[in-house]
Amino acid sequence: MVKIRVAFGMDDEEHLCAGHYGDSKFFLIYDIEDGKIKFVEKRENKAADMEEEGHGDIKKFKAVISQLEDVDILAAYRMGPNFVRIRDNTKKTVFFTKTRNLNEAIKRLMDSLENL
Repeated sequence: MVKIRVAFGMDDEEHLCAGHYGDSKFFLIYDIEDGKIKFVEKRENKAADMEEEGHGDIKKFKAVISQLEDVDILAAYRMGPNFVRIRDNTKKTVFFTKTRNLNEAIKRLMDSLENL
């Protein structure tokens, strides 16, 4: 199996960001390989406090994506306006967890891998 890298947008160590993915305080990076998930690193979101020129600012979109160039799947609790840009302008996959609990989000992602 190919290695897949996932970034969960987080508010704290246990909860995915309640707001937009670009507003995450940090990203928890995991690798999935051979059906197993392994924690890789915690990355601060350098774009979290960017001033935005309106909802779904393209500059913030670019700033977030540039921090996650090595990531294949962006895992988020909710959808923001830039997810359409991510889908249409990058090779990244967006996964909506529908839960803020990190452990549950990981389980849902792993259960859905075949469909991604």
